[in-house]
Amino acid sequence: MKAIQVKQPGGPEAMELVDLPVPQPKPNEAVVKIHASGVNFIDVYNREGRYKVPLPFVLGQEAAGVVSAVGSEVREVAVGDRVAYTMALGSYAEYAAVPADRLVKVPSGVGDREAAATMLQGMTAHYLCHDTYPLKKGETALIHAAAGGVGLLLVQMAHNIGARIIATVSTEEKAKLAREAGADEIILYAESDFEAETKRLTGGKGVDVVYDSVGKTTFEKGLNVLRPRGMMALYGGSSGAVPPFDPIVLTQKGSLYLTRPSLGAYIMTRQELEQRAGAVFTMIREGKLKLRIEHVYPLAQVQQAHRDLEGRKTTGKLLLLT
Repeated sequence: MKAIQVKQPGGPEAMELVDLPVPQPKPNEAVVKIHASGVNFIDVYNREGRYKVPLPFVLGQEAAGVVSAVGSEVREVAVGDRVAYTMALGSYAEYAAVPADRLVKVPSGVGDREAAATMLQGMTAHYLCHDTYPLKKGETALIHAAAGGVGLLLVQMAHNIGARIIATVSTEEKAKLAREAGADEIILYAESDFEAETKRLTGGKGVDVVYDSVGKTTFEKGLNVLRPRGMMALYGGSSGAVPPFDPIVLTQKGSLYLTRPSLGAYIMTRQELEQRAGAVFTMIREGKLKLRIEHVYPLAQVQQAHRDLEGRKTTGKLLLLT
């Protein structure tokens, strides 16, 4: 089978198209014939060595396809089932062996591309606004990178809840996308200081929550725009890691809450995984969540996909097709 392998950490050129044997399932695994694989920033972190993975390894942590074989202990899925998964390494390939309890069945009305596009980013958006800080109607959220993969989904979910959304984006094109997704106010952060603008838009009261996937360049000002006892949900670091800071700062700025969540802690049990994926699939089927799959690449063009992602040339979701 064709697969994208990393033998040494590095830039996009570290990813090689190789031929590997089709994996055989362990007793608790199912083999998935992959139709579409999601491209995410965590793949960049793995490729660069920021997140350590034993070498060599096949990149990718999100995919959708059809079960082609199952191990002797597998009861969750059967051969022929349409499935999707995330947070299991090895999806940049034609086949992957995945723990069966991490697979969710894809319902009719949701395509393979849609399923691959929503497992990581869709469930991330869902836990952020339903669990990390459960948004309520009438509350105000500041969402950074609002035209990105998670951002566009998070804006839609927050809008459906009835929250007021202040979105930051880099270009007019991205502003249009965020507005179409349901953002109430748009801040072009290259032209305006988002701290000053957010304070102006909230009459100096601040927002209830900041959903921040940018990190280093936005974190400190993000704390400054929270209301007393507001929450900073820092779920990514596309601009770099946030420097260490003294928790007393949270006291000084109004007894703020800070959390650094990740999806794994919000899908720890199979029940929670199925419920969260099911909620996202239902939103798609009912037309409440519109996916933007603008960038689709064949597996062999993975280096270009990563360059586009890192160069901020994309909006919405990137997929590799096998």
